Amino acid sequence: MSTYDKIAWLPLCAGLTGLGLVLSYIVMRRRGLGPALRVAAVSLLPLAAYLTGSIEMFWKMGVAVGDFAKGFVFSPRVWAGIALAGVAVVLFMVSGPMRRKVKQGQDQRAVGSGPASAGAPRRAGTGGQLVTRPDPALAAGGTVPAKTPAKAPKGKKADDDDDLGDIEDILRRHGIT
Repeated sequence: MSTYDKIAWLPLCAGLTGLGLVLSYIVMRRRGLGPALRVAAVSLLPLAAYLTGSIEMFWKMGVAVGDFAKGFVFSPRVWAGIALAGVAVVLFMVSGPMRRKVKQGQDQRAVGSGPASAGAPRRAGTGGQLVTRPDPALAAGGTVPAKTPAKAPKGKKADDDDDLGDIEDILRRHGIT
């Protein structure tokens, strides 16, 4: 006979439901009807689980999880597997930056050895990559000047990040004042 059969489930579930309904009444007096209805809904679940036969399923699930955890915690073989998985994760994480360094070294050698790299313009912060722009003026070897940032409207500070100022600008552009 299993331990499941030794427990009187009907009195236990009915008692939990009754206790929950009393708590629901207390919650209704203190906080109102909404929270009390939520507590009442949760209170009905133990009795519903008994009446549908779900209690035995939950019992078996709990026993299975407990047996798995018992075998997991006290098994040296399992802990050796966890340690090995940890080493694999560390090696994988360390290989990422190393792979990027090797790839950047290959890119720099490939870019530096090309015939067009002698007088070609380079952009700072791109790892030595050539700057290509589809501008016809550059076809003859010209350069494109850097764009200057847009100036702030008159009467305002350049560092003004006020959201209301942005909204005012949008409204003014649409003719709303």
